[in-house]
Formats: sequence, C-alpha cells, structure tokens
Amino acid sequence: MYIIGLMSGTSLDGLDVAYCEINENGFKLLAAETYPYSADWVKVLSSLEKASAYEYALVDVRLGHYLGQMVNRFRLEHPGPCDAVASHGHTIFHQPKLRLTTQIGDGDAIAAETGLPVVFNFRNLDVAMGGQGAPLVPIGDQILFGEYDACLNLGGFCNISYETPDKSRVAFDICPCNMAMNLLAQRTGKPYDQNGLIARSGTINNHLLSQMDALDYYRMPLPKSLGKEWFVSDFLPLLNAEKAEPKDLLRTTVEHIARQIAWATKGHSINTMLVTGGGAKNKFLIARLQSQIPGCKITIPSDDIIDYKEAIIFALLGYLRLNRKSNCLSSVTGARQDNCGGDIAGLVTVNR
Repeated sequence: MYIIGLMSGTSLDGLDVAYCEINENGFKLLAAETYPYSADWVKVLSSLEKASAYEYALVDVRLGHYLGQMVNRFRLEHPGPCDAVASHGHTIFHQPKLRLTTQIGDGDAIAAETGLPVVFNFRNLDVAMGGQGAPLVPIGDQILFGEYDACLNLGGFCNISYETPDKSRVAFDICPCNMAMNLLAQRTGKPYDQNGLIARSGTINNHLLSQMDALDYYRMPLPKSLGKEWFVSDFLPLLNAEKAEPKDLLRTTVEHIARQIAWATKGHSINTMLVTGGGAKNKFLIARLQSQIPGCKITIPSDDIIDYKEAIIFALLGYLRLNRKSNCLSSVTGARQDNCGGDIAGLVTVNR
C-alpha cells in the first residue's frame, strides 16, 4: 500500500510528512517534507490546553483542514498513487491514569480535503483498555529496525524501545528533550541550540541537576509515559526557579538527558542503538550520551530516517490498522492485550 504518514510532535518544529510504500517485508520512503508551523499555529497549539471547550473543538477542526491542505500540497510536489493517510495528530492532553488522551487534527476534515481515507486517533483504544497509549512507535522499531538492540528517539521527549530476553518489546518515555532544550534556546533568541553550541559554552548547575534527577517520574515502574502537562507542572518550575543564564540551564539539561538515558539502558544488554529525532543532530548531546554509555555503539542514520522515522512508522501503523492487524503492543503500554487502534475516516475502497 502507498500511505502518507503525518507526525506533529510536542516540540512544534512542524508537520512531518512521509510518503511510503509499505508491505509485510518493510518500507520504502518515496518522499518526505517538513512544513514548519506558522507563528500563529505555534501560539495556538502551545496554549490550547488552557482554552475553552469551544476553542478546543474549533482548533481540532481547523487543524484537520490544515493537515489535509498540507497533504494536498505535498502530493502536488510529490505525485504518485496514494491509498490512505495515517495521521498522529497533535497531542494536547495525555493523562492515561484518567483514561484520557487527545490528539487534535480531525480525521474527517483531512479526508474531506484530500479525498483519501484517513486513519487517526491511534492512542484512544489502548488508553481505554488500561494502557498508556504511548509510545506507539515501538512496534515499528520491532518490524522495521529490529537489527538494533534499542531504538532511541530524541524528540520533544526522549523515548526508547528494546527487546527483553523473552523477545517482548519494552518501551517508555525517559525524560524531556527538545521541548526543554528549544525553550531554553529561545531565551537566547535562537529557535533551537544548533549542534549544542550554546549548551557547550555553559556550566553545569549541580544543584539544579540533582533536583532534575530526583523527580518522582524517574522512579516510577513501567509502563509509563510523559505529556506536556507533566513538563509544565514538574520540570519547567525547576528551570524557572533558577536565576541562571540560559546557556547554563541548557548545559545542565543536556547532562540530565544523557544521564537519564544511560540509567534507562543500564543492565539491559544494549550494545547497539539507533538514535533518531531532532536531538540526534545535536552533536554535543550525542557526545555527552556516548560518554555516559561508552560500551554502546550509537548509530546516527541518514537525515531522512532521523527526521521522518516517526512519520514513517505512523504510515506503518495505518497500514496495520487498515489490514486489521495489531499496531499497539501491550508489553509497551500495559493495556490488557495487544490492540489494533485508530479511527478511520472516509471510505476505504482500496485493499492492496
């Protein structure tokens, strides 16, 4: 099947679009683009959790139409057959303990704009079944990137997946990543810390580092996942309480990220690791991580895989949903069983 995967991450870098040919044996990335969000979209999406119910519902529909328009633009730039769109949406609320998760970007609006069937709301079924609804990418790690002992994604949050000795897949969110680093870089007038140059020039604040490392989440048992609410309520106040220069806060945050990843991998026989997501391009962060896990071979793949791995995997999740196959692993999320999640908008008329 030919599927377009859409990914909008918590770091608000933009909309990732990946056009893939997917089958039982793997994938071929045919084309990919990132469309940055306008300043207006960044403002709306970064504060929507505080909006009224009416504003929330309106933005859900507006974003769906926008995503559909971006798919149409992408298809003009990269023509070819397409059977469906698989959209992650943009996460606003994620509180699995309340059986609540929301990803806006109405699938019916995308279908209306594109004329294509759309798979969306991938997390809801798993959360309703008692799972975390996250991370969803590990089944793609298992199917598409199983040659590595672990797959680490450095996105808005860090998350990792790896196989246990009994061949089940384990995955979880580790700690904040680009969400924190981008925020601090923006305090210096930069959109992000390119190659970690700002952090490299800073000094570690050991008091802040100890506070970060002591957060309760890091001692919680699996399964577990993070959302923006936790970042705002638990992590951000630590940054705001310190009267320190952004470069020192960035240096401390980088050290925290590297340490938490190292602790998350300790004792799990992880000798090879694929690292993707925007943070994989932060050379200073990767250097600090390698120093923390010297016995592990870190692989940084091509830019296409770094940038679009999650969008590719959502194309795979859409393929699995359309073919009624499990696309969410209970060993990862803690749901009572593996499940096949995702709502389908539009009429599915193609089955390849």
